[in-house]
Amino acid sequence: MKEQIAKSIAVALKDQLTEKEIQHLFEKPKKSELGDVAFPCFTLAKKCKKSPNSIAEEIKNNLTCEIIKDVQAIGGYVNIFFNQSIVTKQVLTKILIEQHLYGSQQESKGNIVIDFSSPNIAKPFSMGHLRSTVIGNALANIAEKNGYQAIRINHLGDWGTQFGKLIVAYKRWGNQQSIANAPIEELLKIYVKFHEEAEQDESLNEEARAAFKALEDGNEEALALWQWFRDVSLEEFNTIYQLLGIHFDSYNGEAFYNDKMATVVKELEEKELLIKSDGAFVVEVEHMPPCLITKTDGATLYATRDLAAAFYRKQHYDPKKIFYVVGNEQSLHFKQLFRVIEKMGYGWAKDLQHVPFGMILKDGKKMSTRKGKIVLLGEVLKEAITTAKRNIEEKNPKLEQKDSVAYQVGVGAVIFNDLKNDRLLDIEFSLEQMMNFEGETGPYVQYTYARISSLLEKINEQRNEVSFEKLGDQAWPVVLLLEQFPKVISNAFEQADPSQIARYALHLARLFNKYYAQNKILAGAHIRGSRLAFCQCVAIILKESLALLGIAAPKKM
Repeated sequence: MKEQIAKSIAVALKDQLTEKEIQHLFEKPKKSELGDVAFPCFTLAKKCKKSPNSIAEEIKNNLTCEIIKDVQAIGGYVNIFFNQSIVTKQVLTKILIEQHLYGSQQESKGNIVIDFSSPNIAKPFSMGHLRSTVIGNALANIAEKNGYQAIRINHLGDWGTQFGKLIVAYKRWGNQQSIANAPIEELLKIYVKFHEEAEQDESLNEEARAAFKALEDGNEEALALWQWFRDVSLEEFNTIYQLLGIHFDSYNGEAFYNDKMATVVKELEEKELLIKSDGAFVVEVEHMPPCLITKTDGATLYATRDLAAAFYRKQHYDPKKIFYVVGNEQSLHFKQLFRVIEKMGYGWAKDLQHVPFGMILKDGKKMSTRKGKIVLLGEVLKEAITTAKRNIEEKNPKLEQKDSVAYQVGVGAVIFNDLKNDRLLDIEFSLEQMMNFEGETGPYVQYTYARISSLLEKINEQRNEVSFEKLGDQAWPVVLLLEQFPKVISNAFEQADPSQIARYALHLARLFNKYYAQNKILAGAHIRGSRLAFCQCVAIILKESLALLGIAAPKKM
């Protein structure tokens, strides 16, 4: 609608502003009696050498557009009122025709690489990994909705000094059969024990460094243990990914780039960017600490591997953008990384974007694998599913496929609880809050969809030609919100912020439930068809909103 109005205003202004510039100036009036959209004329005063009031009056007198019912020029603003019947028909007809494709960009825009989840091998998949996993997955879905091909990469933490510690811990306290029976649980136990013992015996850390050096040098025993730790970890991780309904195109972790770092280091050297500092080699970056490339013993680091990964992904996928969905605490690392690539002379450094997020806290503190203070994500998901099943037994004991619905509701509750929050904020872990099925929760949105689905199934009648008349006054705010869906999707991608879609879904569900409470959907036959079609449109957008977040929409609850 704003595009149509912007076009008309551009004509009225004799193209003194572009349609895009006009759209950026649009405002939402604070009160509905001031119109559906307002256009301020103050920035035009200098350009046109006229007062904002006279410009507003001029636009008002020359504005012609099918979807406009009334225009008022007040205090330097052009207040525009939509023709509700025309707009309602346009929006709802478009949704019914396009179905789940409503808001999709049909034009292919190329590849987007999304680096997310990235748990550490031989460590449990805890609640601390949830945010990167679900934010990254939602961002991939949103990218695809915006016309991109999303490449989902799980950059596993499968290299580094922790493997030296684990090898030492296994040789000292590990039991092959115990690890075979409960891999991650046992590996965590000996990892925590290593750190407890190392606090008393510093020689353990020296031993661990030597073990990792042996791994780097290709020692057969060390490599065999590393491969075993990696295999059993991935097997366990995949059970979590299956529960969450998430897949990846690549599991290339840090180890994959071991033979690709020398090329990057050589190029840095040739471009005279490497500087020796206390025996190590660094790249100086403005207004930041130097980026450490190799240690005094020549060993490469996190930054070296990420540089190699960036170049590999650029060559292999030719992406329009690379998103790194990694916590706030890594912000400096990514600023250094992107700046180093820029200093190497590569313009595509501007296409690299860190998507930071806050932590999940337990009792106000960060969860720590090293100290054994973690909440396992698998256990949280199972408990959420059990709670959902119990609620279904109480509220709808005759529901078919209870286990399937409980899985969709329980997992959906955990995902939605994360994604509804501003990603930059820390979240306090609370299973009780996640499983509160009232208010701002995933189950609330799912239940709204299920309510509409049951209604449509009950009255399964043909609705070919619909007038969309007599929907009731409460339908208009819902129509306006439905019309905004494509813009919400676009904004969520541009700002790498899935919470905009989660909050949109909550808003739509609330507005619809208000409408449902005040209007008889199954009233006389002359209005029932329009109201059912209206409900169908809401259901389509609720389901698509949930799908973008990686959440299923059960038809019955």
